[in-house]
Amino acid sequence: MRTILVVNAKGGCGKTTLSTNIASYYATRGRKTVLVDFDVQQSSMDWLQQRPDWREAITGLTVKQSPIRYPAGTEVVVIDSPARVQGRGLSDMVRRADLIIVPVLPSPIDIRAAAQFLGDLLMLGRIRGNEDRVAVVANRVKENTLVYIKLRRFLKSLKIPFIATIRDTQNYIRAADAGVGIFEMAPSMVRKDVDQWRSLLRWLNKKK
Repeated sequence: MRTILVVNAKGGCGKTTLSTNIASYYATRGRKTVLVDFDVQQSSMDWLQQRPDWREAITGLTVKQSPIRYPAGTEVVVIDSPARVQGRGLSDMVRRADLIIVPVLPSPIDIRAAAQFLGDLLMLGRIRGNEDRVAVVANRVKENTLVYIKLRRFLKSLKIPFIATIRDTQNYIRAADAGVGIFEMAPSMVRKDVDQWRSLLRWLNKKK
């Protein structure tokens, strides 16, 4: 079983968007997938409630279901973490995870917050000496803007992989409204978005 944690202490950075799309990707490839929502807003569970019955099944679990027990045969677990996670809560989530993705938005506030959070994350015992299981993603990006150039420079300066740039597009809003991922939408509509995910998916799939 592979457990993927999407985490950043900063709210509004697109953790749920990444979590739901990762879950839908694996589900559509026949992997028995669980989506765990630790956020009090339960946005991932709201997305799952919109999911059509005829789409590939994804099991939803929440922090209220403690201790969390995964269904037999679960192959992929995606954890959508809450904002402001820190200390023991962060440590517990990191301990559960095989792979960790940190989304960062292109804004000065988000860049400063990400620098602090990544420092805290890398200080955890399970991370030290194993930074290759942590990666960052530039999220909701408008390319060719000065703030994106600044974000890209910051992410490339880190000692952990910068694996993908995800653009700001209405396709993710449409997918969220329908309870699907971009991999389940009309290919002609999401071709550019799917292309942007390829490097992220390569990173997820090559890690054992």
